[in-house]
Amino acid sequence: MQNQKTNMKQKKFRIGELSEKLKIKKFVIRFWEKEFELKSDRSGGGQRFYTQDDLNTFNLIKELLYKKKFTIPGAKKELQTLKNKKLKPAISEKFEEPKNDIEIPKEFFIQLNKLKKQLLNLKEQL
Repeated sequence: MQNQKTNMKQKKFRIGELSEKLKIKKFVIRFWEKEFELKSDRSGGGQRFYTQDDLNTFNLIKELLYKKKFTIPGAKKELQTLKNKKLKPAISEKFEEPKNDIEIPKEFFIQLNKLKKQLLNLKEQL
């Protein structure tokens, strides 16, 4: 059962399926892939495979170019801006000790801050 859920999450589309879903030609997908420096998974024979995230990205590119009339450089900039907004941490700089009657050892917060720094470093490496 778990394997089936994993497979559902990792559904892959071939370029023809992606083309049909987006209602655009395959050569446009290949062009956008090159222009926007997108990487698709490839089979051993070199066939392209796309994930749901890829579909979402291509859909956003289509919307920026066709509906919002962005130029390609403008769409690239907008995609980068959106990507940067998603990556910003939603946590404060330091974990504060709670202001209540529960006694939590200071060592806990020291370790928590160390973990936070490690996570932020990992995020920057992505």
